[in-house]
Amino acid sequence: MEFVSGYRDEFLDFAALLFGWFRKFVAERGAVGASLEGRWRQLEAQIRRLPQDPALWVLHVLPNRSVGISLGQGAEPGPGPGLGAARLLGDELPLHLQDLSPYVSFVSLEDGEEGEEEGEEDEVQENGEEEGAGTEKVEPQEDGEPATTSRESPQEAKPPGEPEEAEQEACGEDGCRDYKVEDEMGPEKRKERRSETAPLHLSCLLLVTDEHGTILGIDLLVDGVQGNAGRGSGTENLAPRAYVLLCHSMACPMGSGDPRKPRQLTVGDAQLHRELENLVPRLGVKLAKTPMRTWGPRPGFTFASLRARTCHVCHRHSFEVKLSPCPQCSAVLYCGEICLRADWRRCPDDVSHRFWCPRLAAFMERAGELATLPFTYTAEVTSETFNKEAFLASRGLTRGYWTHLSMLIPGPGTPRHPRGSTPSLGLLLSGDPYQLLQGDGPALMPPVPSDPPKALFGSWQDYYTWRGLSLDSPMAVLLTYPLTVYYVITHLVPQSFPELNIQNKQSLKIHVVEAGKEFDLVMVFWELLVLLPHVALELQFVGDALPPENDQQHFTLQRDGPEVSVRPNSGVSARLNSGTKEKRGRRDLQIKVSARPYHLLQGPKPDLVIGFNSGFGLKDTWLSSLPRLQSLRVPAFFTESSEYGCVMDDQTMAVATGGGTSPPQPNPFRSPFRLRAADNCMPWYCNAFIFHLIYKPPQGGGARSAPDPAPPAPTPVAPPAPAGRRRREKKAGRGVRRRR
Repeated sequence: MEFVSGYRDEFLDFAALLFGWFRKFVAERGAVGASLEGRWRQLEAQIRRLPQDPALWVLHVLPNRSVGISLGQGAEPGPGPGLGAARLLGDELPLHLQDLSPYVSFVSLEDGEEGEEEGEEDEVQENGEEEGAGTEKVEPQEDGEPATTSRESPQEAKPPGEPEEAEQEACGEDGCRDYKVEDEMGPEKRKERRSETAPLHLSCLLLVTDEHGTILGIDLLVDGVQGNAGRGSGTENLAPRAYVLLCHSMACPMGSGDPRKPRQLTVGDAQLHRELENLVPRLGVKLAKTPMRTWGPRPGFTFASLRARTCHVCHRHSFEVKLSPCPQCSAVLYCGEICLRADWRRCPDDVSHRFWCPRLAAFMERAGELATLPFTYTAEVTSETFNKEAFLASRGLTRGYWTHLSMLIPGPGTPRHPRGSTPSLGLLLSGDPYQLLQGDGPALMPPVPSDPPKALFGSWQDYYTWRGLSLDSPMAVLLTYPLTVYYVITHLVPQSFPELNIQNKQSLKIHVVEAGKEFDLVMVFWELLVLLPHVALELQFVGDALPPENDQQHFTLQRDGPEVSVRPNSGVSARLNSGTKEKRGRRDLQIKVSARPYHLLQGPKPDLVIGFNSGFGLKDTWLSSLPRLQSLRVPAFFTESSEYGCVMDDQTMAVATGGGTSPPQPNPFRSPFRLRAADNCMPWYCNAFIFHLIYKPPQGGGARSAPDPAPPAPTPVAPPAPAGRRRREKKAGRGVRRRR
């Protein structure tokens, strides 16, 4: 069994959903420009009988003149995987956006031909969610008309230097040639071949949503190359294509819900609205009298978090097939008996569902415990149908660090912390160390209490009470990282390593290993100075996912009297108002960055190592970093988003070092947001469970085999095992299957 819920970039699931629906739509639509007669005419009677959706539906027409699609085959020989659908939907699912960069990327077309010759276009990533990436988005202007905006990566796109592929209409019958050959040509020959190597141009996007923002259907109008798009390829002659899209969106909605038709439809283009006036009524749908003149019919319009699930084996979505959970464990989703039996009989036996089924059933029993939190919004955010985007938008959590939790891109002029980089000095010196934690409304963080805590906190309830936070405050979503560090220092280390006497130390050096998202939220760790005012802390973020430009950077946050100093290694200093008066000596928080795998880090031994949502089996560098920790033999605590992840980490530790992990326990300071799981129903939460490494004895201890994930349980009888098959004996260390 392999699950990547909680580890995979959310936008990749979103992109896989879009490509999966679009691929099905194209296959059933037939040739572009086909007549309305035929099978789509047959759907009209069926659609007229569909139940009515009380929500208003919107057909958005989004022209694009600035972004092109660059297709490449990466390091693999032969033809590339098209628009990346194979990479998104295949067996080896990518975990991060940069995994797709050799195969598909978005490039700016605004520089025109001259910019293309010089190869100076800025590369635009796909979603604007992770790794400094961006996606094109339409935001409302003051006059209410849509305006196209995009966020570009700070890195410039490299001149063509890798093989790329394009569709036949873009590259001709012989396909695209190697760009390396083109680099050796002069400017004149490159100019002659530009029509072959230019990016595809996505001239227009047709998007069907309801008034709440749920995406129901999508169609992409792709021109061959840059420069072929204009008004003629934008919204002219779109009526047949838009009508087919509407039919398919009603018969097979991409978002959640059964087939249905809207009570009313509005169109975002005046010309297309006129052309659909005689077509839409055939479906029993009322067309609005006038076209839509704003980006959304409601001020609070936002793209809802999509809840389309997938089969764990074949990855088909719920709009393609009917999905059902395993009848024994209710944890894994399958499209039918064929996929269920295939997963049940998978080899080797310890990756089969037959082996994992009783264990997954035990994991499912923890769902109620993990959802027991004191917040007023607990029922909403711990539901399987949790709409994270709507929650954030309704509370004005659309700027600062909150943008890291959303797939939406803030509009122009919205203050925000650039992802994947050290917070700019201007943001840190604004006078409020909690600025990046605020939303659009009133201040979310109250002033720091004048007196330090008199007792150790072991729950969100106790912390919120002392901190003066309302239980309606969503700050726990961001503060889960510093509060987890606090819990490890004050509770877990004294329990597991009492000989270290860590609570009496005046300074602590802590390594945050395989850091990524945690460094993007670096200012939340300021709260450690509030909770541990007597301790000077040094946090060193280590990991090859950190931005290379931040390698070896060092800055300090100081509580000096009533103020806070921010001192980068350049020597520049300034003051921040902390909102409290310190009567004790100065304590500071030093932040260091090392953009490299942990086993390559050189320096003094830390007092404590911690990692968040680690996923040992998902990254090869852990096979070297874990032995490095074994040699250091320092207390090392890690969190995981599920018990399944804890089991896989224990098996990886056994294989890499011969050691193991402690039994995982629920983290009282876990995030309250339930993470989306596409192919399973297990509860996933950021920092849900916590454990520490158990090192192999230095002398006289042989390598132990990987332990079973849970106590043995009777094998369920639902899907019968094939007759005559013997269950193979597990070999030592065979319990790990590296997930990519």
